[in-house]
Amino acid sequence: MPATLVDTIASTLAPSDNPYTQGAWRPTYNEWDAVFANGDAEVIGRIPDDIDGVYVRTGENQIHEPIGRYHPFDGDGFIHSISFKGGRASYRSRFVRTKGFEAEREAGRSLWAGLMEPPHRSTRPGWGAQEWLKDSSSTDVVVHAGRILSTFYQCGEGYRLDPFTMEQYGTEAWVPVDGISAHCKTDEATGELLFFNYSKHAPYMHYGVVGADNRLKHYVPVPLPGPRLPHDMAFTANYSILNDMPLFWDPDLLKRGLHVVQFHPDMPTRFAIIPRYGRTEDIRWFEATPTYTLHWLNAYEEGDEIILDGYFQEEPMPRSYPGAPEGLERMMAYLDQHLLKPKLHRWRFNLKTGRTHEERLDDRILEFGMFNQKYAGRKYRYAYSAIPEPGWFLFRGLVKHDLETGASQSYEFGPGRFASESPFAPRIGATAEDDGYLVSFVADLNSDTSECVLIDARDIAAGPVCRIRLPERICAGTHSSWANGSDIGMGENPILTAGAGR
Repeated sequence: MPATLVDTIASTLAPSDNPYTQGAWRPTYNEWDAVFANGDAEVIGRIPDDIDGVYVRTGENQIHEPIGRYHPFDGDGFIHSISFKGGRASYRSRFVRTKGFEAEREAGRSLWAGLMEPPHRSTRPGWGAQEWLKDSSSTDVVVHAGRILSTFYQCGEGYRLDPFTMEQYGTEAWVPVDGISAHCKTDEATGELLFFNYSKHAPYMHYGVVGADNRLKHYVPVPLPGPRLPHDMAFTANYSILNDMPLFWDPDLLKRGLHVVQFHPDMPTRFAIIPRYGRTEDIRWFEATPTYTLHWLNAYEEGDEIILDGYFQEEPMPRSYPGAPEGLERMMAYLDQHLLKPKLHRWRFNLKTGRTHEERLDDRILEFGMFNQKYAGRKYRYAYSAIPEPGWFLFRGLVKHDLETGASQSYEFGPGRFASESPFAPRIGATAEDDGYLVSFVADLNSDTSECVLIDARDIAAGPVCRIRLPERICAGTHSSWANGSDIGMGENPILTAGAGR
């Protein structure tokens, strides 16, 4: 079946010198359907017949001319989905039909100011922790209870889509009044969804659990000293881990309505460890070296300890980005992982003594780690980190870590080729933790194309075993997830019916 153009969204975005509306971050406005089979001209190599599931990647894709300065985190949510079964693949792309998307499409212009502008520039009230921002649902995606859950980093309503067809179901009914943050966590062992939110009013954070039946089961306050900026959480089989990090809005400036982030190196990093269905009074706090961590990898229990892996930033408050367009220096600096210097790091929390021990696992600059989700919350051996491109919010390669031996291997996609976050997709009947593939979308600026790649996770240095060319080059994006077809349990994979007779 050839690629079908489903819709083209009208844009008012004008050319500018903002680096995050150009190059790999050039927005696209077409929504596509396409089905691929081995032998098609678009398929290089062979689509494996031993995986069954769906890779979903979101990203920020600005539609309208921004109000003032544009930050890439302001962009409208655009989800790309590619499912695999029986040696075939089915690709779909859709903008998330958020309330903000629909309002701005009707108005034909931007109605909300972005992250770098003051609140009075928005023409309507907004959502979430920063109050005037548009909930663009552009930050993260997971698959839970058979559907995609799309979320916004500053806390929003949460939008549901079918992972195969991309049919949209609107906002999620169980979401609390303070919304949900990006980086909800799904536990494949129980089918539960774990989430948190944060705000500018006491108690400043909450934590909750949604059951496999998609009903809210648990929701408790996690009191903090003031407004904070947590971005991620982690969990083990029995506990959830939240954080209070010393990078947050300057309290004095916040009183004047100014959201200016400051790092407070004299304050410790604090971790809240709570039993999965624990109460506020059950929270245990652990202190650690001051830092900021954008993303955790995994956590698990071992004896009296809880072990947490993530990416420790050595420079949470980087110097200004040299050569940035005027007014974008701070934004460019905070997007450059080589200025933030995140390193793979391990925290050990001893539940018996109350002490924290830390150790460095890798001294390279790495972020956006993934692993086999069947080991989420459990002891695991293999992790897969993204290699950031110096100066940019882009990924040029991958590193596979053997956390048992300390060995690693890497693969880089080549000059001008940038990947997305790359989750692990297990083979059908897998017999080992790393028996499967890494899946990613890659943008090639040299040929102005994009493709989906599958890499054998046991030998990532060998590069892709399969490359599937997409209908057009897509805008760069970050977060993604993989869901096994057998775990989704709802909907019908269109590969089974589309393109019949080929």
